[in-house]
Amino acid sequence: MTRKWTDVAHRLARVVAATAALMLVFLAGPPAPGAAAPAPAPRKVPINGAGSTWSSNAIENWRRNVARSITVNYNASGSTDGRNRYKQGTVDFGVSEIPYGMTDRFAGTDPPPTRTYAYMPIVAGGTAFMYNLRIGGRRVTNLRLSGEVIAKIFTGAIKRWNDPAIVADNPGLNLPARSVVPVVRQDGSGTSAQFTLWMSKEHGSIWDAYCRKFNKPSPCGLTSQYPYRSNEGFIGQTGSNGVSGYVSQSNAEGSITYVEYSYAKNARFPVAKVLNEAGYYTEPTASNVAVALTKAQINENKSSPAYLTQILDGVYRFNDPRTYPLSSYSYMIIPVDRLDVTSMTVDKGYTLGLFAYYFLCEGQQQAEVLGYSPLPKNLVDAGISQVHRIPGAEDRNINVAGCNNPTFRGGRNVLLQTAPRPSECDRKGSRQNPAGTAGTEQTPVKTSARCATGGNNNGNNNGDGDGNGPNGSATTGPPTSSGPIDPDTGLAAGNDGGGAGDGEQVVAEPVSLEGEGGWRLRHTIMVIAGLVFLGLILGPPLLANALRGRRDDGGRV
Repeated sequence: MTRKWTDVAHRLARVVAATAALMLVFLAGPPAPGAAAPAPAPRKVPINGAGSTWSSNAIENWRRNVARSITVNYNASGSTDGRNRYKQGTVDFGVSEIPYGMTDRFAGTDPPPTRTYAYMPIVAGGTAFMYNLRIGGRRVTNLRLSGEVIAKIFTGAIKRWNDPAIVADNPGLNLPARSVVPVVRQDGSGTSAQFTLWMSKEHGSIWDAYCRKFNKPSPCGLTSQYPYRSNEGFIGQTGSNGVSGYVSQSNAEGSITYVEYSYAKNARFPVAKVLNEAGYYTEPTASNVAVALTKAQINENKSSPAYLTQILDGVYRFNDPRTYPLSSYSYMIIPVDRLDVTSMTVDKGYTLGLFAYYFLCEGQQQAEVLGYSPLPKNLVDAGISQVHRIPGAEDRNINVAGCNNPTFRGGRNVLLQTAPRPSECDRKGSRQNPAGTAGTEQTPVKTSARCATGGNNNGNNNGDGDGNGPNGSATTGPPTSSGPIDPDTGLAAGNDGGGAGDGEQVVAEPVSLEGEGGWRLRHTIMVIAGLVFLGLILGPPLLANALRGRRDDGGRV
């Protein structure tokens, strides 16, 4: 070996050895005092939230699903408490069905917090009317109620189950002369706010007359603090578990409450089918909610403090036969744009972002079986853009196509397309559909006669029990092309039949929340480790060859 190549090999060996040594020092520990240290990677830390009981069944399931990866603590203390705790900085996120700043005749004005905040939609669903009623010792599971009757029940104007107005809704039932017991929320509740907002919009004269009993001026509007007097037959309970738990007791016969559909399914209790604008009585299934919410108007003004909040007037009055009138969204209140010195850190923002990416995408797969409706495409897109604003959250490039959200396939709203048309036995004036609702077994009270029109009882539990479901022989199709239009595709909503069974329980399954894209710390460490390995393998032989060549040259001098 010539001296020239010996010197080159020698220098190369020294460079490789020095590089390996530096890499080992880097991996061995932090830099010496006074040296600039790289910014630490964000860590997964426990995060805390509080608020809505309306959406808590979904949140609880998502929380359990990710428990092996991150810790999410959630206190289902009611929407009002969730907004207050977020405002006070004692939780990292709140959950509510109503935004800050609303005028409430009973609870007063709820001013926005001084800390940063934004609303992020998390799940959709229907406010249902769960009841406990028997005829001849058998549970009624196919009760039908018009909106006016519901408003009169929860304002004390209707006091007995055999009231002529209830009888008119249920021509197939021999209703008992039992007292009606309205069970309402006694805590600040987004469910109360949603229900009273609907009453104020659709049955304002009935609601205003009730409010005047409590010395409140008209128009009464919405309230999260439901007014009632126990000496007038009302029962107050705390939380959705409280009202649903009371109604499901064996000694609570005659009671009825308003609660998220999920709670009735979990309790295996029926809910009333509610009369919609098209003249059909429907229940808040995932598909019926999805159809209804195509008429929700969403505040798309990103500069507005009410960005992504909803206007539901069009939902209440939508004339598609498949719609459920009391459909709405729930929101997570999140910190945005800058760190919050009272609570939010980079680590918490990073963890909250991981949780949000999960429930906006994969978590929506479980919405229907839990008694909710998955978020539609526009709200998933908007939700992901809100996650990007959380301080510390990963800025993932996610779209609905890669989100595994069950609502959309191939650009079409699947739930809207497959929503079954209600049975003709659910039409106003018909005899009555005998099929049970929500979480009940299909063993309803026998009606006095078959419904006047509709199928031939060749259906099964996959349909509606009267031949009008996907497996029945009567008409199952949705409205024709003159009916509702999918607002995202501009196409007429089709129908392929389908639907999910009731009462199914979800088993939480751990999931990984690690992102798939972007260069991360672990990638850098892998490269460094590779260089160290290369240096350790190649360095000694190169150095030995260089030294041997030097000795050989020395021997020839």
